[in-house]
Amino acid sequence: QVQLVESGGGLVQAGGSLRLSCAASGVSFTINVMGWYRQAPGKQRELVAVIGSGTNTLYADSVKGRFTISRDNAQNTVSLQMNSLKPEDTAVYYCNANNGKVGYRYLEVWGQGTLVTVSS
Repeated sequence: QVQLVESGGGLVQAGGSLRLSCAASGVSFTINVMGWYRQAPGKQRELVAVIGSGTNTLYADSVKGRFTISRDNAQNTVSLQMNSLKPEDTAVYYCNANNGKVGYRYLEVWGQGTLVTVSS
């Protein structure tokens, strides 16, 4: 029973803040990488931010300086602190956990998504 459960989505005004959290459970492989992706209406899913086992992080250019990703390895949780939110940030945000490997060794799981709506 593999689960990635997201929480923290909701409605916020432009310029406001929101914090998303994701907790992984029942994952058999070592979670080396966790991240957040989002899909806005009429657009494809895109990377928002990812974090490795240590402090290595990667952010989409559109969120750099505004969003901060963090994780608790012991708890297999990842959070996304979103500040200075813009209407363009409106999307369904999905949590991802994977083993950081390549090719046929790559394993990943996805959450069901949480909706973030930023009003102008």
